[in-house]
Amino acid sequence: MRLAFFGSSLVSSYWNGAATYYRGLIRALDGLGHAITFCEPDAYGRQQKRDLAEDPSYARVIVYRGEAERDALLAYALQTSDWVIKCSGVGVWDGELEEGTARGSGSARRAYLDVDAPATLGRLAGDPTDRFRELIPLYDRILTYGGGPPVVEQYLERGARACTPIYNGLDPDEHRPLERSGPPEFDLLFMGNRLPDREARVEEFFFRAAALAPTARFALGGEGWGDKPMPENVVYLGHVPTTRHNEVNASARLVLNIHRESMARNGWSPATRMFEAAGAGACQVTDAMLGLEEFFAPGSEILVATGAEDVARYVGEVDDARARRIGAAGRARALTSHTYRQRAELLHSILTAAPEPVTARVAR
Repeated sequence: MRLAFFGSSLVSSYWNGAATYYRGLIRALDGLGHAITFCEPDAYGRQQKRDLAEDPSYARVIVYRGEAERDALLAYALQTSDWVIKCSGVGVWDGELEEGTARGSGSARRAYLDVDAPATLGRLAGDPTDRFRELIPLYDRILTYGGGPPVVEQYLERGARACTPIYNGLDPDEHRPLERSGPPEFDLLFMGNRLPDREARVEEFFFRAAALAPTARFALGGEGWGDKPMPENVVYLGHVPTTRHNEVNASARLVLNIHRESMARNGWSPATRMFEAAGAGACQVTDAMLGLEEFFAPGSEILVATGAEDVARYVGEVDDARARRIGAAGRARALTSHTYRQRAELLHSILTAAPEPVTARVAR
């Protein structure tokens, strides 16, 4: 099938946490025989800070500049594609793209891929005039990369014909264990951009934990933290391109995951970094999340912390041998249940199925 995605960026991960998700899912869809076009704007300096030097072989990338190019590209996609998939969080012209995809003329079926569903639904709940409300029933399918039963139910209540989570996953070719010649460089690593709805949780689970374990070596990667006061035992790595995520994950004894506030509150929202770390065979520590056990078994495949004290305790108690055992178990679970190939097979079954009746609902 011919699939046209309108998303933030496939070629740049600069202030674009969805890049890894798009790459893994679209590469797997290409492997299933789909022909993919990814349309992205020239915005936020991403084209100048690409971490894919060349366009990927698994998708045709079209960069558009200006409203006229945007509208012409969307109109062409609606006429020539089997599906047009508008992703949330493009960052520019989201409203226009949502409206154009839902209401534009053409034979293509239309899907909305929400890469931050808890935030989207929270926004709709707080604003009865939000224009996206009336567009939801017009899409043939709502897709989300997280959220589980709470998100599915809320989208159905707002008139979605059908809603299916297509979760983050593991690309085993990109994220795999690396042999270390000596002890790990860091005791605990966290990679994540500085965002308003995550900063307080990073303050608690990372910075306060570092202060409680002053002799341990902590590392922080991600954009926006340069002016943040940090304990002396924290090394700031700055932006880490996705091409280096695997080696950086492999450099730490423990890898920390911290959910954004809305995702932690909603549950069933495993971040991309969780599967990247699992692929590297890293021992993960995560803040608690409803539905976590559907992805990794707490205690044996992942460690769960309720606050800074737990994180500091794991840093002190979990030696390298135990960390390797937990990391290996997490990797085995991801390979068995959470690869992008499996995510793409689910999406393939949706894209190739007969259209959903307007009154159809998805069971929880």
